[in-house]
Amino acid sequence: MVVGIALVDKPQGPTSHRIVGMARKALGLKKVGHAGTLDPMATGLLVLGVGPGTKLLTYLVGLDKTYRATIRLGQATDTDDAEGEPIGQVVPAAVLDELSPDTIGAALEEFVGPISQIPSAVSAIKVDGQRAYDRVRAGETVELAARPVTIHSITVHSTQREGEFWDVDCTIECSSGTYIRAIARDLGRRLGVGGHLTALRRTAVGPFGVADATTPKDVTGDRLLPLASVASQVLPVVNLTHAQSVELGHGKQVFLDRPEGAGPDTALACVSPDGHLVAICRVPEATARILVGFSQGG
Repeated sequence: MVVGIALVDKPQGPTSHRIVGMARKALGLKKVGHAGTLDPMATGLLVLGVGPGTKLLTYLVGLDKTYRATIRLGQATDTDDAEGEPIGQVVPAAVLDELSPDTIGAALEEFVGPISQIPSAVSAIKVDGQRAYDRVRAGETVELAARPVTIHSITVHSTQREGEFWDVDCTIECSSGTYIRAIARDLGRRLGVGGHLTALRRTAVGPFGVADATTPKDVTGDRLLPLASVASQVLPVVNLTHAQSVELGHGKQVFLDRPEGAGPDTALACVSPDGHLVAICRVPEATARILVGFSQGG
């Protein structure tokens, strides 16, 4: 059985769904899914679950993300990125002349921390069962509700005046669900000049980095990360005995001790002595409750 987690470096252009399709073809397997989309314009790390590994994606979707981004100030677009059409008035050069790397950096710093963010209207968020971008393309006006996200840090690498615009190259570490396009849009609004995203690359998802990723066409069984290895990096681990592994694998009640710091609702990676992921469990009292079982051991 082909099972595991694949780290893929998505190129610019194809959708995340298309990347999943390429991985399915490379592996000769239909059961492949991803742990969070990237826009077609974006590049970088896409985490795929393969076979029973798709059941682990639930615990990877919410991991923090790291992006390298280029924000262009001086023009807004209807998609908040370079794929959209320019909107709003042309910003006078005199207004742009008043900006500086210091003022731009100070405005960016205001986004760091817990914030309330309105996602871009052209996004994959569902509104009454339909993707927001499909509604926008059909001519509807879509207004999405603000949602809480956390920006852990923004590191500015360069801020340069490029003719009629300012380009800001930065690294953003943030919680899952953050729209970097929305940061570009809101930065432009805060400075009164409009803004949009011109480049985006996801460099990390939780502890996993794009440096360890492969191309979509090169996803093979021997490049997959074992489920136990992945789960152990994102969840507290319970090391099972052989007897516990067999009983838990058969869905029987098993008495387990919670790892230090784990609560009754904490998801735990239960690993067999030979290094296989048997199940994701929680231990509300003394008996393990299986959240997800991996019959083939992962």
